Amino acid sequence: MKRLIAAVAVGCAMTVTPAAHAQTPPNVLVVGQIAEPQSLDPHVATATNDFRILMNIYEGLVRFGNGTLEVEPALAESWEISQDGLSYTFQLRQGVSFHDGTPFNAEAVKFNFERMLDEAHPFHGTGPFPLSFNFSAVEDVTAVDDMTVEFTLSEPFAPFLSNLAYPTGLIVSPAAVEQFGEDYGRNPSGTGPFRFAEWQANQRVVIAASPDYWDGPPTLEAVVFRPITDANTRMAEMLAGGLDIMVEAPPDSMAQFRDAPDFNAHEQAGPHVWYLILNMKEGPFESQAVRQAVNFAVNKEALVNDVLQGTAEISAGPVPPAFAWAYNEEVDPYPYDPDRARELLEEGGYEGEEIVFYVTEGGSGMLDPVAMGTAIQADLAAVGMNVRIETYEWNTFLGQVNPGLEGKAQMAQMAWMTNDPDTLPFLTLRTAAWPQEGGFNSGYYSNPDVDEMLDRARRATDPEERAALYRDVQAIVHDEAPWLFVANWVQGAVTTANIEGFTLQPSFFLMLKNVVKN
Repeated sequence: MKRLIAAVAVGCAMTVTPAAHAQTPPNVLVVGQIAEPQSLDPHVATATNDFRILMNIYEGLVRFGNGTLEVEPALAESWEISQDGLSYTFQLRQGVSFHDGTPFNAEAVKFNFERMLDEAHPFHGTGPFPLSFNFSAVEDVTAVDDMTVEFTLSEPFAPFLSNLAYPTGLIVSPAAVEQFGEDYGRNPSGTGPFRFAEWQANQRVVIAASPDYWDGPPTLEAVVFRPITDANTRMAEMLAGGLDIMVEAPPDSMAQFRDAPDFNAHEQAGPHVWYLILNMKEGPFESQAVRQAVNFAVNKEALVNDVLQGTAEISAGPVPPAFAWAYNEEVDPYPYDPDRARELLEEGGYEGEEIVFYVTEGGSGMLDPVAMGTAIQADLAAVGMNVRIETYEWNTFLGQVNPGLEGKAQMAQMAWMTNDPDTLPFLTLRTAAWPQEGGFNSGYYSNPDVDEMLDRARRATDPEERAALYRDVQAIVHDEAPWLFVANWVQGAVTTANIEGFTLQPSFFLMLKNVVKN
């Protein structure tokens, strides 16, 4: 292992050469990420940037099938759901061990969920666990026997299986948590096709093939994830041969790579929403008219076509069109109408107050945030709004935005990539998801009708009933405009021509077990 890491370090530090893949070590895949990960503890992490690493170290009871958001077996071979929807019983896969050599079993599953959900659990303090919202309906987890685990829910919970396939449902080694405590996020142990090898802050995370993986070892010897925040630097590294894969390729570079013989461009639509949070608790955005004015003032067509080079579509609300079964086709995006924006600003009583706008340099699903932020600022200035941008590195940005905008800013960029139409509105639009309650409703939107609809949608076992509720939520939220709705992204990545077996997933995860480097 030490020899492998040394080779990786040398390979990633070599002088730039013109050959497309001369720099990277043989059979070691080098991935250009958009930021340093926050944590390699899947129960703590919230960013897709981190998820791309985690999905190769860990597994959940279920997973999304290749190329879909349909759930299939993983660490559970099968499951049964009670008729009332309150009990899920999983038969676990036998003969699986964590990377630290300890056995995977029902007690390990029980440990994982109780650690997140039970404040009295001895390792609950290794959190926080911000996305444990996904399992708020879990009342009890029982190890029926060594390879059978039962979840008892307090009420029917339609997204349960889908949430188990999300990174918050990944299973960590209890022994490793007990050993490392609060430092577990830098010493991870899962059951996935790759095991953790090294984390050099702001340089690389290295994961190595697990030779004992239950579904057969990967072809690759290792994967190196390099954090390269600046999009132009990431592109230059790709062209120079320092990367085998570049994720979240800058929009203006995709056309160049599509026609380049030494590279392959990959594109995949998925459930993504890019928006601006508007602070409804204080200042101009307490007024619905001013919030609507912002939506009329911004030329989203220009953002999508010019800034994002056609790699996104204009957004109309909090549920992305990738969830076609729950999407409200009758809710149209706000048109670009500066005159109407000015009328609404006057109606809402806006008198030129300064609006602090948080912009990030880059981050998971954030597209081209500085250019987009600058264009939005210009559009708002054109209708008389006084906007001042404050720019932050991604993890610093999250530290500013996630605790809430009160007393700090009136607007902030944000992006979510989700696995179910429930996830984004439930975590960001309910009153009970205000930051002081542990959620991500950083703009303090509150509508009791929306709260009730989202709660009902979670409990609904009839797909048509769920879909109707989500469509109603979209219509209400669109009208009340707690966000500036901007774009739904078509993700892009670039690989060198010698990489085979790589596909982008609609989940936005990177699944690298079957990738081959020739």
